[in-house]
Amino acid sequence: MIRIAIQSKGCLNEESVALLSDAGLNIEESKRKLLAYTADFPLEVLYLRDDDIPQAVATSVADIGIVGENEVAEKGEKVDIVHKLGFGKCRLSLAIPKAEPYDSPAWFNGKRIATSYPVILRKYFKKQGVKAEIHKIAGSVEIAPSVGMADAIFDIVSSGSTLITNGLKEVEKVFQSEAVLIANPKLSSEKGALLKQLLFRFHSVKRSRGMKYMLMNLPCDKVDEAAKIIPGMKSPTILPLQQKGWCSMHVVVNEGELWGKIEQLKAIGVEDILVLSLEKMIP
Repeated sequence: MIRIAIQSKGCLNEESVALLSDAGLNIEESKRKLLAYTADFPLEVLYLRDDDIPQAVATSVADIGIVGENEVAEKGEKVDIVHKLGFGKCRLSLAIPKAEPYDSPAWFNGKRIATSYPVILRKYFKKQGVKAEIHKIAGSVEIAPSVGMADAIFDIVSSGSTLITNGLKEVEKVFQSEAVLIANPKLSSEKGALLKQLLFRFHSVKRSRGMKYMLMNLPCDKVDEAAKIIPGMKSPTILPLQQKGWCSMHVVVNEGELWGKIEQLKAIGVEDILVLSLEKMIP
């Protein structure tokens, strides 16, 4: 049995549960209990606050965990980042009142900065040679300048809309973060083997996201030209049609490139293009 810690509520909770589900790990209804189980894999799911997850994994309360990379850096616990998961992307940035002129990090010398991430900020200021007053506060960091608690803030930024709402502007992007899978460095061989199985599933799920499966009909003498447009994972699958001189091509393509590729394919005579959702890609 291996135990994974995930966020008890919030965006990372929803995406973590979705990842586990897509990987065939269906969590039993927990009714907000601390601990839940999966029926078809030896996995326990522990629900915690995101900032408690690094310590839980480091102290073997949980064996592995899904948490923001920013929390791993801030807490400084001895854990291994074994896989970046590709969701929960954000950044930690410095922001100041929008009316303030700004030209460099030297602006922060002697200023009061409100943040929930003092460790990351101190490291950044040390590199920049900045001496500032760092005030750790929990929650509602963005209102600190408007109520006179601080001159600036250091906080999580996703879209930037919260900063605009509070009359702030982002001036320095300090730390890029996303959800990561962390593990206790001293896992037993049995738990290490289970982690390897989970990683295989997670890789397969991540690999399939944003991909589409395309089927199309085209003249056989256009196959080489079409393959240059959509080379696929290794190479396209080509099957003969009953109609002489025609083939069917099957290929996987990135969704972000889909419409541009379709236009190029239509231009060389490809017909009857079928685009399907791709559920899993097993390496």
